Parts: sequence; structure tokens; C-alpha cells
Amino acid sequence: MNNPTSPPTPAVDPGELIEDPYGAYGLLREEGPVHRITGTDGLPAWLVTRYDDVREALADPRLSLDKHNATPGGYRGMALPPALDANLLNMDPPDHTRIRRMVSKAFTPRHVEGLRVPIRRTAERLLDSLPGRDEVDLIPSYAAPLPIIVICDLLGVPQSRRADFRAWTDALVAPDPTRPERAREAVGDLLSFFTRLIADKRARPADDLLSALIAVRDEEDRLNEDELMSLAFLLLVAGYENTVHLIGNAVAALLAHPEQLAALRADAALLDRAIEELARYDGPVPLAIRRFPTEDIVIGGVTVPAGETVLLSLAAAHRDPRRFPDPDRLDIGRDAGGHLALGHGIHYCLGAPLARMETGIALTALFDRFPDLSLAVPPHDLRRRPSMRSRGLLALPVRPAGRPGPSDAHASVG
Repeated sequence: MNNPTSPPTPAVDPGELIEDPYGAYGLLREEGPVHRITGTDGLPAWLVTRYDDVREALADPRLSLDKHNATPGGYRGMALPPALDANLLNMDPPDHTRIRRMVSKAFTPRHVEGLRVPIRRTAERLLDSLPGRDEVDLIPSYAAPLPIIVICDLLGVPQSRRADFRAWTDALVAPDPTRPERAREAVGDLLSFFTRLIADKRARPADDLLSALIAVRDEEDRLNEDELMSLAFLLLVAGYENTVHLIGNAVAALLAHPEQLAALRADAALLDRAIEELARYDGPVPLAIRRFPTEDIVIGGVTVPAGETVLLSLAAAHRDPRRFPDPDRLDIGRDAGGHLALGHGIHYCLGAPLARMETGIALTALFDRFPDLSLAVPPHDLRRRPSMRSRGLLALPVRPAGRPGPSDAHASVG
């Protein structure tokens, strides 16, 4: 650490980090803790791969999320209008602290626990309405609508406004490089969506989180208008996107490891531990949100200059054998505490209690209803989103095997 050196530039194709993230990141992790790479945007970045370094960096206040701390021309992210860009993922304290405090009460374990029964009813209703076919895609029929319904109900988004939401967020989070105009159109559509929604809530406030945030903006003046709009945008997108992939990846992993699913079904007490292991094993976020050092900083013995882009590989950290023995093996009995799938430090996911609950309920209800559920394709044929930053399934084809009718019985798994 006293004589930090710059690492050699590894021969790494960004496409490999998408196609085989655990294999590609694993090779980099064993070559060294920090690497100079070229991202999918064509710009250089510093990739951190080992668990201890990633965890420490996540909580280091010298690594800023504010894009104004990037070197000129050194960052090329999605261009969002100010009304969507002034969100927690682009903020440092004290603004981050102020805004996070306003919404934290909505996501405390106690408040989230009060949502358990409605979420379970929603999951059961979705399972009741699965298409009556031998093969079903669980992403559009179950894994995606459940988080959309939950977060929209929490924020107070009317049913009539939810139809296009998934298409917009998909275009924004995982842009199609062959159709870049789709992302730009989605930004405009989302801006219009939130502008109308906030106007409606101002005119007709209700007992929901968005109405409460508008009251804070209008009556207490603790949010400006861009912060209000950006916060609503982030809560909806983050509350939906990552939970969809957490549920989808978890179902796929359990179906690909029937012995682990059998162990879970045999012991309901394993559910909480299983959720943590599933988040570690194949989480929804391979890379944490980019960061920019506010000064020259040493990470893993390597000096990273101020303002350059730092990428923290959660995927590499979660398969680091220095922290998790036999890390490529799914083991729902493992103590996966300390995984970083939901962040660490001041940017730890606000919705973590809700995401855990939704995932547990989704798994419980699904496997309770369809005990013989199986994948309709081999695990290696499952198609995933082409993104370095978001690891999710494009489709999850399954065979319900017998398709039992609706049931009001309590889950046997959790």
C-alpha cells in the first residue's frame, strides 16, 4: 500500500462481462484486485473485483456518486433531464442524507411487514390468472407484475397509468444498441408520465407515499421540484427493476438446482437464509453504480486518479473464495450474510426489506401452488438481458406440471 502501482491493462472484452460475468470477472479477480478496462460506453474505467476492496469502496466517502466530480469527458452515461436526474443515485451528503431521510420511514421493517398480507394476495391472484398452457413465461406473468403492483400501490400510481411502465424502464435500463432512439423516447415518456402523475396527486392527494412527498415539497419546502420528480422516478424504477430480476434469478437458480429447492421445501426455516444466498449467487446488479474519486485514492494497492470512473463488481465480489468458500456452488444453508447485492454504506438499498419480503412471498406462493414446477429449457439456454449493469432474464419458460387450481392454503415453504 505504501508504493501503489498502476495495473496492466487486461485483455478483456466487455461482451464477456455480459455473456459470462462470473467466469470473466473471476479471471480478472484472480489476476489482480483492480483493473483498467474499457466499458461498453467506450470509455476507460477502473474495475474493482475482490470482496474486501469492493465492500470498503462502497462505504468510502471519497468515492462520489455526483457526476460533477467526474473528469471532463470522462463519463458518458444516459442523458436524463434535470427533472429525472436529481436523484439519490447521483447525490452525496448532505443532499443525499436529507432526501433519504424523507422516505426512509416508508421502508422500515415494521412498515414493510404491514404489506405482507396484501403482497401475498397479489401473488396468489397473479398465480390464479396464469395462462392455462403447458408452458408459461414467468417473467411477464409473475416476476414482473408483482413488483410493479406493489411499488405502484405504495406510491399511489393509478391502475390506468401502469400499462407502459415496464416497456419504458426496459428501454432505459437496458438500451438496445441497434435502436438508441428507444431510450430517448422512453426518457420523454417517463418525464411526461411523472409530470402528469404529480399534477394529479397535487389536485387529488391520497393516502400514499407520493402524496406525502408532494406535501413535503409544497408545505415544508424540503424538496425542490426536480428532486421531487427524480425521487418519484427512482422509487418506481428501482422498486420495480431490481426486484423483478431478484425474483426471476432466484426461481431460475432453484429450478436449476432441484436438490436446493427440495431442501427449502423440506424446511421452511431456511427461507430467509435462502433469499440471502440467492441474492449472492446470482443477484440483479453485477456492478454497483459508478463512482468518482474526489481525490487520488488507493484501492487494492492501485492508485486511482481523482475524477476517473470506478466500477465495483458485485458479481466478482460475491464469487470471491476469500470471503465465500466454494462460491460457485448454490447452498441455501450457507450464511451469506455480508453479501453486497443490496449495497453497503450510506447507499444501502432503501427498499431492501421490501425486496426481501417480495422475493420470499413470490417463491413461497409459486412453489406452494406448483410443487412440480420445472424449467422448460436447459438452464444454459435461458436468455438474459444484454447489460453489464443489470442481470435479469428476458424470459423464464417453465412447465407448471399439472397446474393445480387456486388455493387459499398458507405456504409450506415460508
